[in-house]
Amino acid sequence: MEMNRNDVKVLAFYLPQFHPIPENDKWYGKGFTEWTNVGKAKPLFRGHDQPKVPADLGYYDLRVPETRLAQAEMAREYGVTAFCYWHYWFGKEKRLLERPFNEVLRSGEPDFPFCLAWANHSWKGIYNGVKTKESLIEQEYGGREDYETHFYDVLPAFQDPRYVTVDGKPFFLLFSPGEVPEPRRFIELWQELAIKNGLKGIHFVAHTYQPGDIDRLLGMGYDAVNVVRLFEYQRIGLSLFRMAVNKINREVFKHGFWCQYKDAMRYFSGKEDGLENVYPTIVPNWDHSPRTGRYGGILKNSTPELFRKHVERVLEDVTKKSPAHRVVMLKSWNEWAEGNYMEPDLKHGRGYLEALRKALEKE
Repeated sequence: MEMNRNDVKVLAFYLPQFHPIPENDKWYGKGFTEWTNVGKAKPLFRGHDQPKVPADLGYYDLRVPETRLAQAEMAREYGVTAFCYWHYWFGKEKRLLERPFNEVLRSGEPDFPFCLAWANHSWKGIYNGVKTKESLIEQEYGGREDYETHFYDVLPAFQDPRYVTVDGKPFFLLFSPGEVPEPRRFIELWQELAIKNGLKGIHFVAHTYQPGDIDRLLGMGYDAVNVVRLFEYQRIGLSLFRMAVNKINREVFKHGFWCQYKDAMRYFSGKEDGLENVYPTIVPNWDHSPRTGRYGGILKNSTPELFRKHVERVLEDVTKKSPAHRVVMLKSWNEWAEGNYMEPDLKHGRGYLEALRKALEKE
């Protein structure tokens, strides 16, 4: 069977933290953006590929329209269907990092599909190098009134013709689906509001790192589950010996927790990926050390060729589904401080983008 980029919706998670905001200035220092951690990263061991240096797009600022346009043109060229923007709503109308997406929405540019993923979790400073156990900002759930306010805040996006739909309904992903108090009530309310405002409903997607959670999340009322098996190798693939070695590497030699990408990628897909209501995740690379130092996980020796093989394996299951549910999440378009990105860098150029296109076009 011939596969092409029209067969599969490739939705790439998109991080908007590439522009300064007052809150980050306060927490991390004046002018902080995602590039701050990227630029100061250092190798933790021999052969550790740090720091990562962007190529074609440079150290961009997402307040610049030309940057957003260049990103979209590049994504379209290599088979990415849409950007799935991380959306930060902390309750009580508190938003962060909303400017890039709001400008995309207001301006109509770039003319490139998009959807939203609600990053409904508190922000911990430790994830960006701030040594505190306190939350910088807490995720709150204000009940029905706050849920309604939230819905009407994102309604203009849902109504935009660029917004990605599944079964005719806007695609909306929740990062921590089980953290919403009584999620079924939240889902039912938004479904009612969607119908009231001329939509067919909302296609709610639960995000999880645990394949065993699929049935539980569907039972809460979510329409589909996005499974991310990024850490499955650490959970079930490591021998006791390897676990001990990793602990020594991290605690004694300060190397961080690392494993080979080629070993971890065998666990990136699973039998559940063939289910109509399960959306798998493709992962080009991962290195969290720019944010968390030796406590961050690292996938060593990722290459575009290995990534292509991983994508091809996932597509084998996805292309067996009905066309509407051939959805793949790409983690991620531009999570540079997590070493998790598709954008060109000095080492691989457009290699990962080329690998994605080759996998999508393979007959």
